[in-house]
Parts: sequence; structure tokens; C-alpha cells
Amino acid sequence: MTSISQDRPFIRALVGVGIAAAALVALAPAAQTTPMRQAVIPGCTPAVAGQPNGKQWPTEPAITIDTAAAHTATLETTCGTVTIALDAAAAPRTVNSFAFLASEGYFDHTRCHRLTTQGIFVLQCGDPTATGMGGPGYKFGDENLAGAVYPAGTVAMANAGPGTNGSQFFLVYRDTQLPPNYTPFGTITEGMDALTTVAGAGVAGGGADGTPVADVIFNAVTTTQG
Repeated sequence: MTSISQDRPFIRALVGVGIAAAALVALAPAAQTTPMRQAVIPGCTPAVAGQPNGKQWPTEPAITIDTAAAHTATLETTCGTVTIALDAAAAPRTVNSFAFLASEGYFDHTRCHRLTTQGIFVLQCGDPTATGMGGPGYKFGDENLAGAVYPAGTVAMANAGPGTNGSQFFLVYRDTQLPPNYTPFGTITEGMDALTTVAGAGVAGGGADGTPVADVIFNAVTTTQG
């Protein structure tokens, strides 16, 4: 079965006629690299000037959000804006971490480094190194896994195994079958057309798992409470 990981850029294994993609994960940060620039396609625009700040923290941030409140994330990308309803009640540590990183500008100017178009249908983002190996310096435990499913619109954490969540996450653009190993922490409420644009452009080199042809960069990521 396909998985989603963060400890290596791509770990592939054939399963029947499908592809078991790399576990969607993000481990200890690698040295900053300058990824090859991808193509700008119809529906996408060049990114605003800037570089990922690559900040690091030794420990998970203390919970400061109101877990009973409504939370929204806005991803302003080069291929359109994606709005996410964050589920702080079901995944308080995850939403708190995401909100903390967004407030620190951690996601700004980062590239979505991985697109899968066979077996699983996701766009993976949140790594400032765009290698699949970057993270914020801390890890935290899984949440909301009981009965977890991954229909289109799901936003969930990438990981390298139990208790290894960091900053990498994935956006599901088409119903996907995965084991309940990846913390779901939000649902896309607007902007699925942006993901459709990215998925339609495909993977660089014509494969089913790799760097998206579309140059998907977060110009800004913000969260609001209430």
C-alpha cells in the first residue's frame, strides 16, 4: 500500500500495478538547498520575492490556541489560494504547531516538493528545503488516527513513523486510500481548483511520484482563530 513519508526525498516500491510512494514525511532538517525551478503553467504565477527562513526550535511549542474555537488556515500559493478549516478539537497539538509555524513565517516562500498521481493523490508541502528531509527541529505525536480516512479535501501530516510529525503535510486532491497513520487536521473549504491545476500539470519527467511540474510556492501562509 502506498505511504507518505518525510525522511527521504522519495522511497518507491511497486505494489501490484500501483506505486508505494515515499512515506509522506519530514525529518531532521537537511542543509538548505536551491531546488531546480519548475515550470510556470496556466493558472499559476511567479512567486513573490523571498526565501524560506528555515528557523529551528528544539521543542514543540506549548499549546496557546483555543482548542474550542474555529481555526482557519489560508495558503496563498502561486497556483491559487487554498483555505482550510483546521480541526483543533480533534488535533490540538497539530493545529497549534501549524499555527505557530505560520506565525513565524516558516512556510512562507517554501515549495511543495512532491506530487503523486497514482495510488495516492496528494500534494506534499511544508519543507523549507524542498527535499523531503526538512523540518522545524522538533517532532510531536500523532492525533486523530482512530478511523482516519483521506477523502479529497483532507489535510494531514506527513511523517516518518509514529510520533515523528514536524512541518510537512499533504493536501489530498482526490479520494485516497491510506492506512490511518497520518494525522488528519483540516479540510479544504476553498481552492480545490488550485490543486486540480497542479495535479493536471503532472510530475516532472512524466512519472507518477516526484517534483510537480507546476512551481507551487507559498507566498504566505496565515491562520486565524475565531
